[in-house]
Amino acid sequence: MSTAIEPKRPAELAPYKSLGNAALAERIAAVRAELGSRLLILGHHYQQDQVIAHSDLRGDSLQLSQMAAASRDCRSIVFCGVHFMAETADIVANRPEKLAERNGERVTVVLPDLAAGCSMADMAEIDAVEAAWAELGEVIDTADVTPVTYINSAASLKAFCGRHGGIVCTSSNAAAVLQWAFARTRRVLFFPDQHLGRNTARAMGVPLTQMPIWDPHAESLGGNTAAALQESKVLLWRGHCSVHQMFTAAHVAQFRQKYPGIKILVHPECPMEVVDLADSVGSTSKIMQTVEQAPPGTKWAIGTELHLVNRLKQDHPDQEIHFLSPVVCMCATMYRIDLAHLCWSLENLAAGTPVNVIEVDPEVARWSLVALERMLAVK
Repeated sequence: MSTAIEPKRPAELAPYKSLGNAALAERIAAVRAELGSRLLILGHHYQQDQVIAHSDLRGDSLQLSQMAAASRDCRSIVFCGVHFMAETADIVANRPEKLAERNGERVTVVLPDLAAGCSMADMAEIDAVEAAWAELGEVIDTADVTPVTYINSAASLKAFCGRHGGIVCTSSNAAAVLQWAFARTRRVLFFPDQHLGRNTARAMGVPLTQMPIWDPHAESLGGNTAAALQESKVLLWRGHCSVHQMFTAAHVAQFRQKYPGIKILVHPECPMEVVDLADSVGSTSKIMQTVEQAPPGTKWAIGTELHLVNRLKQDHPDQEIHFLSPVVCMCATMYRIDLAHLCWSLENLAAGTPVNVIEVDPEVARWSLVALERMLAVK
């Protein structure tokens, strides 16, 4: 569980919403100048350009948390991302050794808009996972199952993994994490994104017949037979990213027909049919690196969040970059962070009345950190 101090109050936001971007930008700059190195604004790659422009650091969620935690001066983090990212920042920045370095002083973590959640993370609620674990125990030995949660999950899920001998993974290290898990147990329970789990395990040689889907809304056994669960190697939670779920094999075919020689570059959260047709598959960082290292004239159709694709297009005018869908596909909850929310949260922080503070329950943070540290030890 995590708590939010001083939840969002719409009436207080109204004056900020009436301001233009230039005025908001000026006020944001004033707070940044006032707080100096004690403040770090973190901008996830999927954020709007106008928000990214004010970020001190930009990157993926875990990378941003680690970079912020490494700062000796930082005492306040404003995370322009979604809820689970702010939770991770709180866990990493306020872990015991970091608190000791600061003589017990906590880093305040703020999420500008508490409504900036993650639909994928919400698909694996802790009560449903606990219930599934108990139900699984009726047909298989859960001592022989390693729970693996994607970093895109609530702190409660990371803590569940920590308590049950499990681990966290990112889209970059999912294969290494699964290898770590298989060295310890026969099976893996992978949540919340079924596509990342399936694409990774399949590339490692696990057959689809040994990857049943656990549907938390099914009447019993996640919609499976006892025999299917007993024959399983990777149990996939029925969850997905609403952004990457939108890309289809038909989109790939359309781009190949319209742009001969085009390269298809997609995120592993995309459905298996899309990943199978792609020229390259990788995390957000890998997608960016692949484009950065490509020669001028390369043509790409990229299957990931719209703002990131548009930013790559702007940064690499010598290449031809397309968004792999005729449908606008952005992270709607991430998009909730705008300059009005950012300015409002920063000015309250500077005034000593922080709003939307994310503080993870100490016990949840402790077990989450166990799962995170297991991941960081995987080579």
